[in-house]
Amino acid sequence: MNKRTVIVSGGALDEKFAIDILKSEETEFIIGADHGLVFLYEHGILPDYIVGDFDSTPEEIVSYYRERTNIPIRKFNPVKDASDTEIALRFGLELGRKRILLAGATGSRADHLWANVQCLKMALDAGADVRIVDSYNQIRLLDHGVTLKKKEAYGPYFSVFPLSGTVLDFSITGAKYPLSHHVLTPYDSLCVSNEFAEDEVEISFPLGVVVLMETRDVPIYIDDKI
Repeated sequence: MNKRTVIVSGGALDEKFAIDILKSEETEFIIGADHGLVFLYEHGILPDYIVGDFDSTPEEIVSYYRERTNIPIRKFNPVKDASDTEIALRFGLELGRKRILLAGATGSRADHLWANVQCLKMALDAGADVRIVDSYNQIRLLDHGVTLKKKEAYGPYFSVFPLSGTVLDFSITGAKYPLSHHVLTPYDSLCVSNEFAEDEVEISFPLGVVVLMETRDVPIYIDDKI
């Protein structure tokens, strides 16, 4: 089985949710990205690699990992052209990791969240399955159709947004709000908060890139859904 890599960034982290992911048997490699290192340090979890400019991480924590562990550290100049999350993701892809979860990639900063969503495109181009996850949301990019199974769904709701401009011939079947050969545009909220009507939902389109968000109102902490 292709086990996963988890990148821990500096956004919002539900403690139980994050620990369940990090300590799961499904997780074999952990990358601490800048302020995400604080969460790892506070919970006694050793990452396999550390990256960032560390402008938002207490020096004593960085010093601990530098002086008391053998964990490789890549430090970058704070004046750089990429976020710490993007740097960590690029590094994971360089290592050949094909299944990656980004934890701590959501939170109060909408600009950071959107930057992280856009960074998923590099993973898509590399043939990797990379998803932003928190206790309420799972976000990924698609460049082809997908089947969503109700029994395996991250939550009861799903939303779709075009990332690459207008998407032609877009269809959804098996959902409460189906679409057939629709022209999906980035200028409305038509595909927000759809639901399952059948056991399986089919999303199909021939060309383009869309953002798929699977969401729920109440966290359920079931690890086999991520």
